[in-house]
Amino acid sequence: MQLFTRSRQLPDPAGSGADPDDGPAGATDHPAEPAEPSKPAEPSVKPPADPEPTLLSRWRRRHPRAARGVTVGTTVLAGALLLFALLVPNRVERFSPEAFLRIPAEGVLLATLLLALPPRPRRITAAVSGVLLGLITVLKIVDMGFHQVLARPFDLVLDWILFDDAAEFVRESFGRGGQVLAVIGVIVLFTALLVLMTLAAVRITDLMVRHRRTAARTTVVLGVVWITCVTLGVRITGVPLATKGTAEMLGNRVEQVRAGLEDARVFEKQAAVDAFAATPPDQLFTGLRGKDVLFTFIESYGRVAIDDPAMAEPIDAALKEGTGTLKAAGFESRSGWLRSPVTGAGSWLAHSTFLSGLWIKNQQRYRSLTTSDRMTLTNYFRKTGDWRTVGIVPGVRRAWPEGKYFGLDHIYDSEHLGYQGPYFSWTPVPDQFTMEAFERLEHGRKDRQPIMAEIILASSHNPWSPNARMIDWDDLGDGSVFHGIKKEGTDPAEVWQDPEKVRTEYRKSIEYSLRSLTEWMERYGDEDTVLVFLGDHQPVPTVTAGDTGKDVPITIVARDEKVLDRVADWNWTDGLKPAPDAPIWGMDEFRDRFMTAYGPRGGKPGGASGATG
Repeated sequence: MQLFTRSRQLPDPAGSGADPDDGPAGATDHPAEPAEPSKPAEPSVKPPADPEPTLLSRWRRRHPRAARGVTVGTTVLAGALLLFALLVPNRVERFSPEAFLRIPAEGVLLATLLLALPPRPRRITAAVSGVLLGLITVLKIVDMGFHQVLARPFDLVLDWILFDDAAEFVRESFGRGGQVLAVIGVIVLFTALLVLMTLAAVRITDLMVRHRRTAARTTVVLGVVWITCVTLGVRITGVPLATKGTAEMLGNRVEQVRAGLEDARVFEKQAAVDAFAATPPDQLFTGLRGKDVLFTFIESYGRVAIDDPAMAEPIDAALKEGTGTLKAAGFESRSGWLRSPVTGAGSWLAHSTFLSGLWIKNQQRYRSLTTSDRMTLTNYFRKTGDWRTVGIVPGVRRAWPEGKYFGLDHIYDSEHLGYQGPYFSWTPVPDQFTMEAFERLEHGRKDRQPIMAEIILASSHNPWSPNARMIDWDDLGDGSVFHGIKKEGTDPAEVWQDPEKVRTEYRKSIEYSLRSLTEWMERYGDEDTVLVFLGDHQPVPTVTAGDTGKDVPITIVARDEKVLDRVADWNWTDGLKPAPDAPIWGMDEFRDRFMTAYGPRGGKPGGASGATG
């Protein structure tokens, strides 16, 4: 009869200092110490029962081959996810199979580090690396969106406020439900990337440690191959086989952050210089006394509308028609080019650049400007006391505290134009109705003083679907007629599936905006009306076909020939269409050139111009 039972070996709660990642159970990098002889257990102590097998473990036992396949597949997916994070470009147009057939230097260095670290630091480093790779992937995806809309990468210091604008744009274009779905999708994607990338990094680290020799040899070989490819310049269909793109991207972001922080100091110095700050009010705009001066922005009216072969013919026809119609009504016009600080979006930055004479290229500069005492064109008109300054801003649908900065006596937003019709996607009020409302509310009033108006036409705002169309001015009424017109229009969800359809709808919206403006001028303009209209920025890259140019057209229209004589030395083109070789100025230069031309010095050269850096 057996009096003693063999004691059961219990797991070491402290792990006995062994790293389970370093090899099979019981294996270590050093010879195992001799085990102590087992001691007989007390007869009254029962051995612990085997743990209840889980559903997963039972499935693994019953289907070993399938379980093995799942394990291998999961490991392969983990490796692919890490390679995706390291190799995925941050621009949609750079997506190609060759982009993922490269050797990332960051991956080789990370593998070397993980193999060299002791167990505990290695596990921490693997998890932290996974989180960082997840964040880098999120940044690259955000960059893709910014390149598609703004033709530039995301600014880590200055661009956070734009997410609020993006959410608002989605709501206005696709409804509240679309906005909620978009926000939920972004949150889920962000969380999933961080979690999955961390799990993938830990899993691949475990695999390397279990097969340390193979992993070390592979890392050395890849390092040698990477150095060789860099030295010899090896490429696959034009794409370098060896890359350090992620490291370079992060290095550029560090420099971007540094420049963003420094930019505030640079801008403060630029804003302190104003060539007209000491000019007496009676010496301002002497060449425009008694005139109504309208500064009108056409949303997204960029050079592409005039130069692109697919759009040039119909836009050219609209501009020629407008030129001829205005000429028949006694008006002459001159046109040139301005270079906007932005492209794709950011209209308010372009507007403030044009009006302030400073290069407002980011939100930080915009906030600094609108909280400063820098004088704008509108402020200077108001300073004279001879003009009533008004803003017609149908795109504004909520409080706009910055409006006070621009020196406007009265602002008409989308709620104060008397419009009872529908939105056209983002656009709250069609341009033709906006111009008619300006006539009704301000320009057509009797016994008034001259007006200086800032008018922002929004019908050509992205997504350009559905579009409004011109109707008889006498039929506009309260805008209810546009309900039927909207039903005739296109569906933005359908249009945006095809870039060519997007370009077509964009072109139609520009034609509509131009006709709304030129027909208003023909109908209501007179000897004392001076119209300056321009685009604020180029449209998104979907329309520009990747062109990153920032030129926009600008035109001056007047019946009084003395008005145009003052800008004769600008060498602008006759008519509404600027010639390809017409002068190109930075948009920040216009304020001072305009104030000089219409000041006591006439059109003589001079006046300060802002920095375009």
